[in-house]
Amino acid sequence: MTAFCRLCLLVVLWLLWGKEGSRASAAPPLPARPNVVLIVADDQHWGDYAFMGHPHLRTPHLDRLARESLLYRRGYVPSSLCCPSLASLITGRFPHEHRIVGNDPPGSDRLPRNTPEAQRLFREGREAMNRHLAEWPTLPALLAPLGYRSLQTGKWWQGDFSRGGFTAGMTRGERHGDDGLAIGRETLEPIETFIDDCQAAGAPFLVWYAPMLPHDPHDPPTELVEHYAGVAPSPHVARYWGNVERFDRTVGQLLDLLDAKGIADDTLVVFVTDNGWIQSPDHPRYAPRSKRSPYDGGVRTPIMVRQPGRIEPGVSDVPVSSLDLLPTILAACDVAAPAGLPGVDLLDAGAVASRPGVFGECYTHTLVDLDVPAQSLLWRWTVQGPWKLIVPERLAAADPRLEVEGAALDDDSRSWLEAGTPRLFDLAADSGENRDVAAEHPDVVDDLRKSLDAWWMPGPPKSGAKSP
Repeated sequence: MTAFCRLCLLVVLWLLWGKEGSRASAAPPLPARPNVVLIVADDQHWGDYAFMGHPHLRTPHLDRLARESLLYRRGYVPSSLCCPSLASLITGRFPHEHRIVGNDPPGSDRLPRNTPEAQRLFREGREAMNRHLAEWPTLPALLAPLGYRSLQTGKWWQGDFSRGGFTAGMTRGERHGDDGLAIGRETLEPIETFIDDCQAAGAPFLVWYAPMLPHDPHDPPTELVEHYAGVAPSPHVARYWGNVERFDRTVGQLLDLLDAKGIADDTLVVFVTDNGWIQSPDHPRYAPRSKRSPYDGGVRTPIMVRQPGRIEPGVSDVPVSSLDLLPTILAACDVAAPAGLPGVDLLDAGAVASRPGVFGECYTHTLVDLDVPAQSLLWRWTVQGPWKLIVPERLAAADPRLEVEGAALDDDSRSWLEAGTPRLFDLAADSGENRDVAAEHPDVVDDLRKSLDAWWMPGPPKSGAKSP
């Protein structure tokens, strides 16, 4: 080959390399940190999904999410009431740490709610609860230094959305979530607009999607009520089941939105329920052993984490906690976690397997004391392997915790709290917790009680930690 030919070949190769190099440099790189969509169901039993084996419910979109996720079928929330459960979700801390252990502050329940004095007590108490949350770094605040924008929609109890560290939101500060409660029930438009704005700015995002669904009012479309009327044991149950399917449809819309915008692979989707619900067949409220109770009907939930191409789908029956979601999300986003978090990264199989179990605590709906969680405590519990131990506080008949609850506590719960006797259940053989086997396994009760006491003995609250 002549020198001229060699020179021509080099020129051609250089041109080809430059063309391919330009093409490669123009291709958008995979984002180092994923977007995050946190889906929080509201008042739904852990078994009320088709993928969990329900014989009648249609939940095709949640079923799809389960197939595409790492699914933990035995997830738990630390408390079976929405306000403390959501505060734990966003801080990664137990209720006794952040001190938001009930829904409402003390005092106002003893006065007619529409009186000026009751309203003053309520406002002051809720503000004190909001300040408790401010002592702890929240998920949106931890992501913000990395350029994340965050949107609050749906249920939110702790004041204006900005007090949770969100950069945008719907809730102005009223109980439950005021304007935010339109999400899912009426529209998903605020989420789509927010995602469009983040994409235009090239910013990663966090979406808090916590619609008041299937939470009452159970007012689904008529066609859903009619569908379930033939198989439900009562109209109350048919309406609740209709709301479950209504919620499922909104999840489908949200997943479709991620697909349509081409960001599904770049988005970590997380699912959990704030607390359980067993619909009473006789009236439009929940049945015993569900919401506000220490039974699985109140504290168990499926937990799912999905990111196509990054997380291998699978199913696990190891008990995990909603407190694990904050460290899981932070690890996925490569963000340093605050010291002392009780949860573990759910994508770290070794950390999940090596933990002895999960723990929780249930309190009065209305607080007895704003600053001392133990004053409102009713039960502590732990799930370890197949075993679940529930330890009640032993309460005298005139204890304020029984008085503040009034008729909300069923007769069995009141007598159990007055007796103060632990109950043990073998969940592998008795998922409905119908048979207390404490007397048959005193050694198991003793071991789990020691573990429970080592986790937390009621006493003074921990102080907050503002920085990671």
